[in-house]
Amino acid sequence: MKNELQNIISGKSQVRHGDAIQEVADYLRRSKGSGCEAKDSKQIKREEAEIIKQYCNQNNFWNTNININSFVSSGAEQKVYLHQDEFTVFKLNDSIYYLSWEDYFNNLLLNNFFFPDTAYKLVGFYESEEVLYAVVEQDFIKFDELTELDIVKKFLNENGFVNTRNNDYFNPDLGIILEDLHDENVLTLEGNLYFIDTVFYITEQFYKP
Repeated sequence: MKNELQNIISGKSQVRHGDAIQEVADYLRRSKGSGCEAKDSKQIKREEAEIIKQYCNQNNFWNTNININSFVSSGAEQKVYLHQDEFTVFKLNDSIYYLSWEDYFNNLLLNNFFFPDTAYKLVGFYESEEVLYAVVEQDFIKFDELTELDIVKKFLNENGFVNTRNNDYFNPDLGIILEDLHDENVLTLEGNLYFIDTVFYITEQFYKP
């Protein structure tokens, strides 16, 4: 599985709704300077944002379809808007939880691999008050009961993710961290779990054989 995930992250293999994510991530990797590692995360993200804007200008990838009147909610990491008669939502994310935009794209790809039922589709970028947001579209998931976190824990344990603290998990075999899985980010519908807001991080272990 690790090799498959590495190929998805590098763009060599496909995943549901992964084409646009992989294309922007590849453009970003090719455009970044070799000295990025020596810079702090704020500098890196500023440079990455300029590269992404360049990509959007060249490929007409700005999204102007956000209806501010369809606002649903917002948190520290994103703003949520209803779309298409409530069948899907737009989520605007400024990658605040990540040290780089590339890390955010990796999160989207990992989510789409592990949880294809709630896969993110990157549909463009949006800029407001000098803040750059990725615009992702996701199915609007309703719920019919409150999620029991013990069931989430059992499900993740069965899939190799060990609970480290509170609602955070780590897969020691893959070198992947999965965080913030409280009962508002995992919904329950007809007895099935739907992971609607995931926070994946890749550790150095992920790239080791």
